[in-house]
Amino acid sequence: MAAPRRAAVLGSPIAHSLSPVLHRTAYRELGLDGWTYDRFEVDEAGLPAFLETLGPEWAGLSLTMPLKRAVIPLLDRISDTAASVDAVNTVVVTEDGRRTGDNTDIPGMVAALREHGIEQTDSAAILGAGATASSALAALSRICPGEIAVYVRSEARAAEMRQWAERLEVTVRIADWADAEQALRAPLVISTTPAGVTDALARSVPERPAALFDVLYDPWPTDLAARWSAYGGAVVSGLDLLVHQAVLQVEQMTGRAPAPLDAMRKAGERALTGR
Repeated sequence: MAAPRRAAVLGSPIAHSLSPVLHRTAYRELGLDGWTYDRFEVDEAGLPAFLETLGPEWAGLSLTMPLKRAVIPLLDRISDTAASVDAVNTVVVTEDGRRTGDNTDIPGMVAALREHGIEQTDSAAILGAGATASSALAALSRICPGEIAVYVRSEARAAEMRQWAERLEVTVRIADWADAEQALRAPLVISTTPAGVTDALARSVPERPAALFDVLYDPWPTDLAARWSAYGGAVVSGLDLLVHQAVLQVEQMTGRAPAPLDAMRKAGERALTGR
């Protein structure tokens, strides 16, 4: 019988996380009876001590805010994908105790878009300029050769996005949030803002919208996504992203592929319905 293995999601706050539901479903479907997946409330100050407690039974960690950048100095190495945005959401622990960081949000975004038939776009727009926006920019660098308009609410965030654009070698046009309704006419819109921020934009959705990727999943649908869908536009949800990035985490931590995407998605939908 294989030795028990452990994994967990860390962050603060963490009680809302769907990751345990998704990963435990994957373990069950893959027949990994000895695997467990928990959640731990851990902030930046407590992260070093937590990592020091990891024994040989640990296979990996999922990280959410505010740990995605704080963890980097505590790792033995990080992937090129994680380095491209200075953000780690996945830590794989090897048998000898080495810790490797990766970012599955970026390929998860690309996979979620591809599942909805969006493999390339000539141009795009991003609503917001926080940490998720940098991952969105990195994802677009793989599928969008044209201009990416980024709608921001502060000059400080505008400067950050210009830096990311230069680093990722993409063409970015910074636009003021006051003009955000113009973004809705792009062939692909990625909304990375917190809940409620885009509600006022819902009334400006064009009659024939193209594609919207809204990274939120709770509450769902957002006002913007609901109006977009009502007008016949393609909508990719935050749950799509969450499941696809979790699939990649499961595969890295367990060494088993493919992870059960459909079962994980259904488990996530049931968990959200129960909230």
